[in-house]
Formats: sequence, C-alpha cells, structure tokens
Amino acid sequence: MNEKTLDSAAAGGPAADLVTAGILVIGDEILSGRTKDKNIGWIAEYLTAMGIDLEEVRIVPDVEAEIVAALNALRSRYTYVFTTGGIGPTHDDITADAVAKAFGVPLDVDQRAVDLIAERVGRDGLNAARLRMARIPRGADLVDNPVSKAPGFWIGNVIVMAGIPSVMQAMLDGVAPKLATGVKLLSETVRANLREGDIGTELGQVAKQHPDVMIGSYPFADEDGRPNTNLVVRGRDPQKLAAAKAAVEAMLIAVRAALAAPRA
Repeated sequence: MNEKTLDSAAAGGPAADLVTAGILVIGDEILSGRTKDKNIGWIAEYLTAMGIDLEEVRIVPDVEAEIVAALNALRSRYTYVFTTGGIGPTHDDITADAVAKAFGVPLDVDQRAVDLIAERVGRDGLNAARLRMARIPRGADLVDNPVSKAPGFWIGNVIVMAGIPSVMQAMLDGVAPKLATGVKLLSETVRANLREGDIGTELGQVAKQHPDVMIGSYPFADEDGRPNTNLVVRGRDPQKLAAAKAAVEAMLIAVRAALAAPRA
C-alpha cells in the first residue's frame, strides 16, 4: 500500500474542523496472539462515519507503567482516546488503576457502579472480584453497559471501554451522541484493472497535483485471481475530491492505452 499523508489542516478544511482520536488496546492476550483483536477496525469505521479521524493505535501489555505512559502520550495529542480491555474482575485487569494514576486521582469503589452491577447479579453476588469492576477514578462519568451492566467510564478526554467486542460496541453506541464531530472525510474508490506496479509513478504524479486529498493504492486479487488494484481518493472538500478522482481516472486510461500499444 502506498498512501499520501496529510497534516492537520489538509483535506479541504481548517484544523478547527478536525476531531481526532487515538485507540489504546490493553492486554497481554492481544500481544501474545491468544486473542485476536476485533475492535480496532470496528472503532475506526465507526469514528470515520461520524467525522472523527482515528490517527493512532497503540497496543500495550497489562503493565501499569506502560499503560500510563501510552495514555498520557495519546491524550495530549488527540481530541479523544478510546481504550479497550482491562476493566474486568481479575487481578490483571488494571486499566482503571492506570487511568486513575495517569490523571492523578483516587480510585474509588463507586456506588453508582455497584448498584448497576447488583442489578445483574444481586446484592449477594457482589463479591470482591465483581467489586473490582465498580472501581472508578474519582470525577469520572460512567459509560453505560447495557450488555452486562459493569460500566466503563469517561474522564477528561479518555473513554474507557471493555475489550469484549459486543460490550465495547454497546458502550460506544452510548457515548457517540456526546462526542464532538468534525467535517466528515469523503471517499471514492476507482478500480484500476492494472497492477500496482503499472501505475506507481503516474499515481505519484497525480498525488502531487492534488495535495489536498489523500490517494491510497490497495492491491487485491480480482475474480479471476489476477493482480488488480483499487485506488481510494479521500478528502473533505467535494470539489477537490471530484477533481482528484477525475485525474486518477484519466491517468488510468492513459496507462492502459500505453500498455496496450504495440511496441516498436
């Protein structure tokens, strides 16, 4: 893949129109490969559709210092940081501890969270393990969990969610209406019917002529198993997007004609 990058003011709008995000995935099981992450792509697509640009993803182990360092780096750079994983009932679920430390606030057993968990398991079911899930950094708002009741939380610009995909998705649905959004990134796809190597130089020239859009090249095998390429043009200004798409299409016509021409 060969994709041109943009700075914060590119793609047809001022920097103030951009809302950005980072994702922090927490868990040894992700890094070991024992659990295959299903959240990053889902969140990325969800945020893009809303007009929030996902700009960075980090994956860290269940080590408090690593979580704190990554969280502080991300929350200083982006409008929002979404974390997944590490808010369960076991000893290695330390996300809440790390977030509280990053913000310099106490980690309390929150009565609001206790009541929510009790709705599912009853008061008699509130053992020490389940009460770990009721520990919330002081000052944080709760993030609703309609699936299993144990809440996530939102503190500053950090939104802490579960790692289980169905729970995470329900949590994100709940917070989405409260998120600021920017100008949506528009996208057009052009099937090249050429190999990526056939058009690399010419595509680079088109990209230079259209600096306010992103142009990505994505190889794939077509229906007959032959190498092919999709060209994806992204931008926030519809007119600039249309102009770049037209330039890509014209370039493809020219390259196909040159390849089809008899050699002297």
